[in-house]
Amino acid sequence: MTDLANAPRLLVEAELRPVQGERFQPTGFPSLGAATYQLHDGTEMLLVESAQSMANRLESAILEPGTVTPLPFLRGMPYVLVKQGEAALTSSLVEAHRLNSPYILEGTDKGLFERLKAELGVVAEGGVDESRLAAVLARYDIGALLHGIFLAKKELAGGRFRLRRAISAFIEARDVAPVISGGVKNDHVNPSGETSTGFGNVPFSREEYTASRITAYFNLDLAQIRSYRLPSELTQLLILLGQWKIARVLEQGLRLRTACDFEVARVTITRPDGYALPTTQTLEPQIRDLLAKCKSHFADPVVSEVRWTEGGSAKKAPKAKKGASQETGES
Repeated sequence: MTDLANAPRLLVEAELRPVQGERFQPTGFPSLGAATYQLHDGTEMLLVESAQSMANRLESAILEPGTVTPLPFLRGMPYVLVKQGEAALTSSLVEAHRLNSPYILEGTDKGLFERLKAELGVVAEGGVDESRLAAVLARYDIGALLHGIFLAKKELAGGRFRLRRAISAFIEARDVAPVISGGVKNDHVNPSGETSTGFGNVPFSREEYTASRITAYFNLDLAQIRSYRLPSELTQLLILLGQWKIARVLEQGLRLRTACDFEVARVTITRPDGYALPTTQTLEPQIRDLLAKCKSHFADPVVSEVRWTEGGSAKKAPKAKKGASQETGES
């Protein structure tokens, strides 16, 4: 079997089909609706799930259900946990901007912020040392090296610390046709009530689609991961973790919405030729072993805790809730 040693990309295509029937509901955008478009030959296409939403799904794949912490086999992986009192408020695993979250950098607890500033080596001008940035991110939030980050704080090199995503995905459908239907929200007490205040019967329209082909595309940028120039065990950990996330989404994460539930019909590796995507079951013991080998590259303790107390220009945080969950993008 081909390995990934010299491949610049791992490109995965998964042919999907609805679990039941032929219809599915695509992602929708405010004021735009479904994202339909045409190819040069007139083929009708549809964006079923955007890169932004798939990024959220790939990030949340590692979470213990109903929590902001990782699955048990990933204990030993560095991330930042934000606490309010003794309760977990959020973590870098679920925050939209990871370490750049206001709950991590904008509170009165400046311990982690000061460590980042010292270890990143703030420079007023000139180029950013991405290898140094990668090493610091690996220490505190290794997932940022897969999912990208933009440390926008002016105190951190004027907001010039950023990395693009090394793992990305989207889902699109081919030869699509709309399916228009509708329904009524019924008020059995007062059907003619004032609808603007939530009463009365409210008719609505519904738009779904059919397609000749639905494909999920995944791109793991191996060249970018290698460009960080990290120790080999960290590089291997990132590559295996990226593959695990893809496999996890394909195995369990394709119920995108109530009316958009897919199963995998076939998985094809388009690059490199001859490679086969490992299963999550195969990858998990390898990832556990690498986490142990990489311990010296991680923060001590490996989970960096930040205490959230509102301060400065920060807006008031909600009360901590057990089982906080991540936004899932536009749907």
